[in-house]
Amino acid sequence: MNVHVRTEAGAGAAPIDQKAGEQTAPASTVRPGIETEQGHWSSNRYDTMDRLSRATLGRLTQGVSPNAIMAAMFDWSSHLARAPGRQLELAEEAWNLTAQLYAHAVMSVFGRQGPPPLDAAPDDHRFDHSGWSAPPFEYLKLQQLAAERWWSLATREIRGMSRSHSRRMNFVMHQVLEAASPTNNPFLNPEIIERTLKSNGSNLAAGAGNLVEDVGGKLLNGHAHRSGEFEVGRNLAVTPGEVILRNELMELIQYRPLTGEVGREPVLIVPAWIMKYYIMDLRPQNSLVRYLLERGHSVFMISWRNPTPDMRDIAFDTYRTHGVMQGLSAIDAVVPGAKVHLCGYCLGGTLAAITAATMAREKDGRLASLTLLAAQTDFAEAGELMQFVDDSQIAFLEDLMWDQGVLDASQMAGAFRALRPSELVWSRMVREYFLGERDGENDLAAWNADPTRMPYRMHSEYLRAMFLENRLSAGRYAVEGRIIALRDIRVPLFIVGTEKDHIAPWRSVYKAHLFTDVPTTFILTKGGHNSGIVSEPGRAKRHYRIGTRNPGDRYLDPDSWLPRSELREGSWWTEWDRWLTAESSERNVLPPRIGAPDRGLAILGPAPGSYVLES
Repeated sequence: MNVHVRTEAGAGAAPIDQKAGEQTAPASTVRPGIETEQGHWSSNRYDTMDRLSRATLGRLTQGVSPNAIMAAMFDWSSHLARAPGRQLELAEEAWNLTAQLYAHAVMSVFGRQGPPPLDAAPDDHRFDHSGWSAPPFEYLKLQQLAAERWWSLATREIRGMSRSHSRRMNFVMHQVLEAASPTNNPFLNPEIIERTLKSNGSNLAAGAGNLVEDVGGKLLNGHAHRSGEFEVGRNLAVTPGEVILRNELMELIQYRPLTGEVGREPVLIVPAWIMKYYIMDLRPQNSLVRYLLERGHSVFMISWRNPTPDMRDIAFDTYRTHGVMQGLSAIDAVVPGAKVHLCGYCLGGTLAAITAATMAREKDGRLASLTLLAAQTDFAEAGELMQFVDDSQIAFLEDLMWDQGVLDASQMAGAFRALRPSELVWSRMVREYFLGERDGENDLAAWNADPTRMPYRMHSEYLRAMFLENRLSAGRYAVEGRIIALRDIRVPLFIVGTEKDHIAPWRSVYKAHLFTDVPTTFILTKGGHNSGIVSEPGRAKRHYRIGTRNPGDRYLDPDSWLPRSELREGSWWTEWDRWLTAESSERNVLPPRIGAPDRGLAILGPAPGSYVLES
């Protein structure tokens, strides 16, 4: 199977005819009797029939394997049936909760109401409206909270039960209870009832209009309503720059300097291809790219192409060879001999770590430092996404991608929304369809509504190598046929985790300390996976924790590190600027030229380029 990656302009980057993933695709991803040596799926009609059947079902379930859920249910129910002690505990808890709710209701009837026996968590805002504190709505709220507490206990791991099945059952029941919450019922939600009475039903009419608008947009354009307030190239991704390299996988943007002198070593940012690059370059006031330029750093950015079905066989390693490595070669043409500060965000950070380890193995000394932003190198504790990952689930997802060529953006977005249903699904439904309100769009929301797809082969290799088998930190990840080791990395590390990250939990990000022995600065910043990274100076209520580790220091686990770290107010961006400056060899050199026409790097067009505009 040949994947042709065409290069439009580049330093020493001629058109390539590569067997994508030939050396990085592990044996476990090649299924005997299904995939041939030529990379085409077997003509065995029975296998094809099975895969098509699963792919069709996958479209209906948004890629979620029914077997993964049924296996968890059977494991849980069979172990619970053989656990009389747990059954008695659950019966006792049900009795106690019922008695507490009944006593509270009786006391309320006689005007002797005390504090409620249950209360929502501080970050649970479903019941914030004052109507939920008065009968009869208070009793509905308490019943919901009691049910959630009981099921949380009921789905707790039982001795002998698979821990992943326990987590999955807890997740499934959480989804069911969230959907059944009285907050989602217009006849049981006091806020909706109050708004309807006050507005004579105009909120419901406006909500119906919002629903029609969203459904129509989904059918016609593939996405729900967008206000159009934010647009790439108009008020998003407007930092001046030029595309100096384009191949069939990415564009390389070189930003124009904003200072008369710069540091010797430029910064290359590798975003995740699960998202578009301009989260690093939103509006001018919260653009990380502009912030770096204003402080005298030269910045290059990879802008990944949004894959189409004909890119189905692009391998994971192709993103390294024709993304990061071609980018480094281009920078070497623009700034000959200069080392590079390599920075990767999310999945791009995992790729950057793999690239750095591979370069270290090959004694390629072109890196000055490595920065990982909300990026994991160990996936043993990879957060709530692990609830979706096992052999059955990945095989089911592979069949869906095999049929489609890609994992569609809407299918991927559904999995992320399921991690936070109260915030991203039900509360939005209540606001927009029952209260008749439209959420005000902001730049981050506009970026989030501009998703990308995942190529079939790449995503399959990534899920199996990282999430399922955790090869990178286990010393079993091969690049070009040979194992790489994170411990070979010899450049300083700057690592950022975010406090409320559902995708790359900070404790998982922190574990890079276990596999490296270089000067390391670790930042834990307020916010989530995206909002914690987009944390510009001057933004209210921002803080971060910082700690450093030197080579030879004893390992300190994350929970021990947390109370010993220094809490600082403000943005972590300032720390990164200081760190990059300290890791630069010279600070007062002239800005590099734009492109390198004499080295085959002509200017192909202005930033943000063409790939970011593809949908």
